[in-house]
This record gives sequence, C-alpha cells and structure tokens, in this order.
Amino acid sequence: MPSTLKQTFLMIRVNLGSLPRRLWISLSMVLSVALVVAVLSGFLAMARGFEAVLASAGSPDIAVILGGGTNQETGSEVPAEAIRSLAAMSADTGIARDGAGGPALSRETVVPVDVRQGEGVEQTLSLRGMDPAGPGLRERARLSRGRLFSPGAREIVVGARVADAFPGFAVGETIRLGALDWRIIGHFTSGGSAFESEIWADLEAVQSAFDRQGQVQSLRVRLDGGGDPARALAALRDRLPALPGMPLVAVSEADLYAGQAERTESLIRLFGWPIALLMAIGAAAGALNTMMSSVSDRSVEIATLRLLGFARLPAFAATWVEAVLLSVAGAGLGVFASKLGFDGWQASTMGANNTRMAFQLDVTLDVVFTAGLLGLAIGILGGALPAIAAARLPLTSALQARGEWR
Repeated sequence: MPSTLKQTFLMIRVNLGSLPRRLWISLSMVLSVALVVAVLSGFLAMARGFEAVLASAGSPDIAVILGGGTNQETGSEVPAEAIRSLAAMSADTGIARDGAGGPALSRETVVPVDVRQGEGVEQTLSLRGMDPAGPGLRERARLSRGRLFSPGAREIVVGARVADAFPGFAVGETIRLGALDWRIIGHFTSGGSAFESEIWADLEAVQSAFDRQGQVQSLRVRLDGGGDPARALAALRDRLPALPGMPLVAVSEADLYAGQAERTESLIRLFGWPIALLMAIGAAAGALNTMMSSVSDRSVEIATLRLLGFARLPAFAATWVEAVLLSVAGAGLGVFASKLGFDGWQASTMGANNTRMAFQLDVTLDVVFTAGLLGLAIGILGGALPAIAAARLPLTSALQARGEWR
C-alpha cells in the first residue's frame, strides 16, 4: 500500500505538471463548470432573497384576519358588522388594547396601481389603504423622510424600494394614481422587508378614490398573549365563528408571509434546478471529453510509467483527481462570480396581490455549498470514465501510436 500511495502521488504530480501544455482544453472544463455553478447560484440566491424579504415582513405578534374563505388578501373581504362586533367584544379576544382602550387593529385594503418606470415601462404597485394605527403595527417600519398621511387626505407614504426604483416619488411631489393626484409626504423603510415595495395611504381616502366605499380586505391586529402569541391567536380564532357575516380566518402574519415565500421560492427552484441540471449534464460531457483528450495526450507518459512498474490504481486515481481538481477550480470560480455579480443585486417579481415586489439576491453559505456540490459532482462523474480508460490503457499500442515502440 505505501508503494501504491507513492505511485499515486507521483502520477498526480506528473498530471498536474503537464497542465500548462494542455492549458486551453483544461481551461474550457474549468469555465464550463464555473458557468453551471454560477447559474445555479443565481437561481438559489433569487429564491433565498425572496424568502428573506417576506420572512422579515412577518411578525408572530401580529395576526391578519381575512374573509371569503381565502388565506390571501386578494379576494378577501371583512364585513363592517364583523369589525364592529369584534371591536365591541371584551378584552379576552386575544387582541391587545391601544392607549384609548380600544382594540389595536387596522382596517386595510390593497389596490393595484400602474406606475410608469422609465421609457414607456409600466409596473403595477400596491397602494395600501390603512387606518392611522396601521404603520404602528409594522414593528420595523420607520419614517426616513417626511411624515405620515393625514386621515381623509390624498397623501401617500412611499416605501424605500419604490422611491429608489421609480422617478417622481420624491417627498413633496404629486403623482397620479388612478384618476386622481396624490401628494407624496414621506418615505419609509422596513428593514428591507416586502412592505418597502408598497405605498401607504389613509383607508377612507383610498376607498373614496377607487370607488371601494366600505370595502375592507383584511384586519391587522396586535396579539395580546402575555408573551405567548400562539395562545392569543388561538383565543382570537375561538371568537371569530361568533361574528356575523361570512366566515373569517385569523393567521399569524409570520405564517402568512412564510406561505407566500414558500410558494414563490418553490417556483423559482422549479425552474432553476432543471436548467442547472441540464447545463450540468452538458458540463459533465465536456469534462468527459476534456479528460479523454487529456488521457490521449498523455498516453505515452502513462504507458511509460506503467512499464516502469506503476499499477493501474495510481493511473486511475491520478486521472480522476485531476478531473475533480479542475471541477473544484471551476466551482470556486463560479461561486466567486456569483458572489460578485449576484449578491445584493436588485430584482423584482409579482407578489401575492399581483403587484410588484422588489428584493435582493442573497448568495448565502447554503447557496454556495449547494452550487459547489454540483460542481464537484460534475468532476466526479465526468472524470470517472477517463480514469478507467487511463487505467486500462494498452501499453504497447500507446507507444506504437507515438512511434516509441518497434
């Protein structure tokens, strides 16, 4: 065994030492693996970034009440009589109380509005009408400029991602949403969450401007569970069947956004993995071709070493190690390129309300690890057959082909 190990290390040195002579064909293998790894990293970073922007929006201390048999705001409607009945209930509903002793809740509705971005490009954004308590129910929301909207006024507060991506949303300007002009009186941040892709306004102003008088799609409430939001949510759910009108459901805000993230993340992965795997098959075939050419180019060297007493195993191991090392180099290059090119890159997609949601691609350690494993697998699979060919190389025919044997 010590002799076999020495032979293996020696043949690895010989193989790696001959790489400059085979620079371009080896470089093609490295670049093909790097491309596969970079593409997969991009898709995974997209899924991770979208998940992060929604996960940061949800809070376990906030519940969202929806009506109409749906778990999304789109298609939901909460009747006015149910809201009045909920507000009149005693304090054991699981809802926290505000400073005036009433329930800490916000009636809300979302209206899709078209906004022009650049030359002739329109995007659909979410205009969210809410009660004055609404911004306070978003714990990470902070005004970065200006002030909050006044009750009944056609004033809007714009999320940071909207303000950065669209012209004309500076504080003090006026913009047309629907058939009416709205005055921009503030910008807000929310820790990079999905809320930063929204525009906020007073509920009654939105209902009046878009002919949705009395329509409420959701209730956001702060849970009062004495440090146990799950218990408070359970108490709230027990009270909902007693409310008049259509059946209502209450879901934790964290669960609501986690569900949205899971669906979109699964869709991104559904497209990303097949594309990456198809490219990986092509890269593995390229690696196979590259390493077969490498074995053919070094047939005299391998045959000479075999005639000098080197066993088949070192020839096999050395060729396989070369393929794996080239793939590792390609994976490292691909990860570096994805980190440099994709990490923090701004993207957008359609959110739960069929409106634009902006997020950042996030090349995390698990993304790097997964994409790197695929690159390693390409080297292992693509180098197996050439390694077997090197181990089974006919010695005399290899030398005769080079004119070294008579």
